[in-house]
Amino acid sequence: MHPLAAAAAAAALAVPNRVAAPPTPLEIAFTSESAAPATTAFLRLWTPTHNATLQVLHAGVEPGHTKSRDLIRGVAVGPRRWIGTRPVGTLVRVRVGEWPSGVYAARVLDGDGGAAYAPLVVRPRRLGQHRVLVVLPTYTWQAYNFRDDDGDGRADTWYARRDSRVRLDRPFMNRGVPPHFRHYDLPFLHWIARTGKRCDFISDADLDRIGSGRTLARAYDLIVFPGHSEYVTRREYDAIERYRDLGGNLAFLTANEFFWRVVRRGDMLRRITEWRELGRPEAALIGVQYRANDKLSRKAPWVVRTRAGWLLAGTRLRPGSRFGSGGIEIDSRGPASPPDVQTLALIPSLYGRGFTAEMTLYTTPAGAKVFAAGAFGLVESIVEPDAPLPDPEAGRTRADAQRMLENVWRVLAKR
Repeated sequence: MHPLAAAAAAAALAVPNRVAAPPTPLEIAFTSESAAPATTAFLRLWTPTHNATLQVLHAGVEPGHTKSRDLIRGVAVGPRRWIGTRPVGTLVRVRVGEWPSGVYAARVLDGDGGAAYAPLVVRPRRLGQHRVLVVLPTYTWQAYNFRDDDGDGRADTWYARRDSRVRLDRPFMNRGVPPHFRHYDLPFLHWIARTGKRCDFISDADLDRIGSGRTLARAYDLIVFPGHSEYVTRREYDAIERYRDLGGNLAFLTANEFFWRVVRRGDMLRRITEWRELGRPEAALIGVQYRANDKLSRKAPWVVRTRAGWLLAGTRLRPGSRFGSGGIEIDSRGPASPPDVQTLALIPSLYGRGFTAEMTLYTTPAGAKVFAAGAFGLVESIVEPDAPLPDPEAGRTRADAQRMLENVWRVLAKR
């Protein structure tokens, strides 16, 4: 036993008849959303620790599947480190190694039995180490973080109060696992790891700092938004739009993307207004736009509409075939959609007549291809074996749908 742990155990035995108070849930967070290799990141303790250890995990490269939304399994990138008993506010130095760009998490295990995670995006040492860039929706993660930061009994997010601001340096609920991570981001990480794809990863804050579509176009053939990138800054929107105009390919794998404009000041994010209200509807960029959501979270299979040989190659999918399971929020074409948008598949009338999700693709005059899934659940439903599917045909076509997704990746990544 570590000397500090032994001393703490002896002290506890020396106090008779004391009823131990339930431990405060452990909370931790990195002070920044991302870090570069061979640098130092700082992990803040938002609650005290008692005989605690720290270990860093590489998320999404682990075997198997994670069912719990409050767990990050990952693969350890170094040994466990003793951090002991520390007060609230302690900053713990975490050395970032020469690790591949990706999503990592600090895991702190407390001597009282608690566990907490803090995500960290490890960005590439230089842009363009790989020709595909993945942007993690770190701003949206915090917008959906219902943590009560000031202890007034109300969640500190614009989804729960009039205040249009959220903090970006705070812990997440569910032991620190970001909202939506289990269902949208993690299945994507599993898929690219198990199919041997090599990508660079950045956070929203990194994309905002880059702010140049030309820089992105020189470095990348494809930029992927795998999660729910609902909240973006003007610099992010401008950079991605310019990247597309210069011929860069885009893939949006969920729905309701690039919907709200936000402004960042330090560690505060403020929601401004919908991009449509600013004359820049997301359909002009993505091809489709947010149409509806359903509080009951109804889902249904996509139905193939296209006969495009490049998309269906190597599959048994044909027009009318059903695959996967999508819903929760849906997108469809709008007045600002490019005129040549092709509908690849539909989820017809999911929320009633006229409420149809559209999976689309369009090509710009510069040759850029833009793919949009049109609903939540695409990658999870066709990659994760435990994901529920709404009918037997969708289950039988899981392998075909995976092949179809590979075809999309191959064409957009120019492989």
